Amino acid sequence: MQTQKINFTSMKLKLLSLAIVALVSTSAFSQSFKIGFKGGANINKLSGQSFKENFSFGYQLGGFVELGLGKKFAIQPEVLFNQFKTDTSSTFSSIYPSFNKVKNIKLNYLSIPILLNYNVANILTLQAGPQFGILMDQNKKLLQNGQDAFKSGDFAMLGGVQLKLLKFRIYGRYAIGLTDINNITNSDKWKSQSFQLGVGISL
Repeated sequence: MQTQKINFTSMKLKLLSLAIVALVSTSAFSQSFKIGFKGGANINKLSGQSFKENFSFGYQLGGFVELGLGKKFAIQPEVLFNQFKTDTSSTFSSIYPSFNKVKNIKLNYLSIPILLNYNVANILTLQAGPQFGILMDQNKKLLQNGQDAFKSGDFAMLGGVQLKLLKFRIYGRYAIGLTDINNITNSDKWKSQSFQLGVGISL
């Protein structure tokens, strides 16, 4: 457990440092600067034999910075609190007999997307980029001798669209996890996917 805590702290510092470096480096070349807040819903699912195939609802809340790179492009780093919900499947106990079959699993992530925006029109923007996730809290009932079932970090790719209406933002994204977050065994890959819908406002 002590090693996991150290790894968690180290990963958190590295990801936050990466976000700061990206923000500072692009600020030097940016032609505009906007900051704002956003929030919305997550429609999540974990792939793998251990979890149900249906999607569950969570939420996200945080802030963003938009750094303009000319008329068409911008960099948009964000820091979000993301809640991810899921349920284990009926086969979970047979796959992992030493772990408890738990419903209503909640995973809370500190997510750091770094998006490239392409302005198709005055109100329409295409977005794509990586998202780094740090697991802040997980359901502690799904444990074995103190072992966490989920890894402390997740890496995903995002793609979506955003509508700009004056200072308001309306966005929809799809996120696909590229990291196996199964911390129990390598035999069953656990990967996240989610649809993100929300609104924001720039100051």
